Amino acid sequence: MNPLRILTMAMGSSPRSECISTANCLAGLELLFPKSFMLQKRLGTIIRTRLQCSFLPKFSIHIETKYEDNKGSNDRIFDNEAKDLEREVCFIDIACDEIPERYYKESEDPKHFKSEKTGRGQLREGWRDSHQPIMCSYKLVTVKFEVWGLQTRVEQFVHKVVRDILLIGHRQAFAWVDEWYDMTMDEVREFERATQEATNRKIGVFPPAISISSIPLLPSSVRSAPSSAPSTPLSTDAPEFLSVPKDRPRKKSAPETLTLPDPEKKATLNLPGIHSSDKPCRPKLE
Repeated sequence: MNPLRILTMAMGSSPRSECISTANCLAGLELLFPKSFMLQKRLGTIIRTRLQCSFLPKFSIHIETKYEDNKGSNDRIFDNEAKDLEREVCFIDIACDEIPERYYKESEDPKHFKSEKTGRGQLREGWRDSHQPIMCSYKLVTVKFEVWGLQTRVEQFVHKVVRDILLIGHRQAFAWVDEWYDMTMDEVREFERATQEATNRKIGVFPPAISISSIPLLPSSVRSAPSSAPSTPLSTDAPEFLSVPKDRPRKKSAPETLTLPDPEKKATLNLPGIHSSDKPCRPKLE
């Protein structure tokens, strides 16, 4: 749970500023999460936003918003805040807090922007003590990612992303005051609808990554492998690597048996260094 207090200049009547800032901030959240997330919004004195992943029920983001005409001095604006001890209060200053460089635009910087219709703008450090009117947007952000081993890291990351989105959205709401300051409530609703449609077109449609199809059941007496298994015909014969080795023809590079000459035919053999007589051989003297 992370209560956020966003200090901003009052931008007209309270309901009007409520709707405009909420539309911009929720548009940023819709850009962050795909359409598989369910988004519920209720506009009124209290705004509650809940994002929950349809394919990961243990992941949810709940944002409760309240507005008061003060400088963020109400520490007990949320009834359930006192019951939760694990909370962190974070102040967001739309003029002095830094935003990611890739999202920075000088035309949306409250320190440089000057409203032509209201004369508000060019805020400097300490502006909340010297500028009137002023209001504070209180947001109670609760992130749950109940997955063992990833819970703390993911929840801290989501809190940081939500903080950046809210900071950028409220800076834009202040810098765009000349565009919506004269709007009626019906025009504000139309602005919200157009913003939502533009957001949906930008993020596109994400088809489900997993498709489930029904497979007819086979009789219990017949069993088959899943469709992903190789299509090998069933056979009662043993595999080839388990069968008895087959007789293979031998190579003819050597004689199969060694035959010795007949002793009676030794005399007829004219072999060098072999004498047919039984007398021992004596060396020939020169």
